[in-house]
Amino acid sequence: MIGEHVIVGYTGESGGRDALALGAAISRITGGELTVAAIYPPGSPGLAVEAQANLAHAAEELGPAPAEYMAFESRGPGRGLSVLASRIRADLIVVGSTDGGQNGRISIGATSDHLLHLSTEAVMLAPAGYQPPDEPSRLTLAYVHRPQCDEAVERVAQAALRLGVPLRLITLDLRTDDPGRLGDDLALAVRLAWESTGIEAEAEIAEGHDVTAALETLEWLPGELLICAASEDAQPHRVFLGELAMKVLRASSCPVTVLPRGFS
Repeated sequence: MIGEHVIVGYTGESGGRDALALGAAISRITGGELTVAAIYPPGSPGLAVEAQANLAHAAEELGPAPAEYMAFESRGPGRGLSVLASRIRADLIVVGSTDGGQNGRISIGATSDHLLHLSTEAVMLAPAGYQPPDEPSRLTLAYVHRPQCDEAVERVAQAALRLGVPLRLITLDLRTDDPGRLGDDLALAVRLAWESTGIEAEAEIAEGHDVTAALETLEWLPGELLICAASEDAQPHRVFLGELAMKVLRASSCPVTVLPRGFS
């Protein structure tokens, strides 16, 4: 299960604070390590000092919660977080939304865009203004019938079992596919979750003329986490988010985790 070692990409902006709160909550729930990182560009002593100052602010916000704080030099924040995560063997990178986006929704900037197309670790994004509850309430996997999602069903079912929360599998019906086939595919995924873990997953088909309308037909609990599998176009052991999954991410009102291809 991801969350054994969480790295948070921290900035002094609101998105950095949202990521810090979410990353700290995840590490508390999983009992994993927490690293807070501030990335700064090479050849910029002033920004290196600013990164250290940001980390001091992060430590004040976290208080006594155990964490390691690291300033790291890199040509770009996304690249820096990915490289640092590999070096310290973190398995989850948490970042926030860019400033100026809609409150309660995920807004993708340069850092998150880089991670969503090249990261070797799972990536979690916090909606703007997100305040995590003390405990998770449910894991929801966006399911499409393909090998990447079938692998994710087993992994997410194991995580739900370990956390003691329900598992929900959702499929979007955007009125372009055969509803009967979508239902059959979802039933097979529910069976896969049961056979691999003994957990009885909920299953819902969300109908709408677009992704946002479909997701709005579903109930979302406080403390819910949405998971997406990487695209089939992703390189092995890397994240790459397809067009539909990107739309799901932008329309989500809860944190979204994207798993690398071949995640284990």
